[in-house]
Amino acid sequence: MLEGWRGTMMWGYWGGAWAWLGPLMMIVFWVLVIGGIVLILKAWWQPQTRTGQPSDSALDILRERYARGELSREQFEEMRRDLGSK
Repeated sequence: MLEGWRGTMMWGYWGGAWAWLGPLMMIVFWVLVIGGIVLILKAWWQPQTRTGQPSDSALDILRERYARGELSREQFEEMRRDLGSK
């Protein structure tokens, strides 16, 4: 009789209103795992697609240095030709 009472209490607690908590937590767990994998892959691929051509950023730096007067026109033209820009 006593053993039946303990079994009823245990199953009554987890089998009642809280029965949905287990499957819900499993869904939350897998959403977090898959979302984490997606974010890691996105961060890994994004710098390669975001930067564009490296020569564009180098040319921008070269133009800024020329505008500040750090380079002469001849130096600017020579470095621009080295970068392969028009």
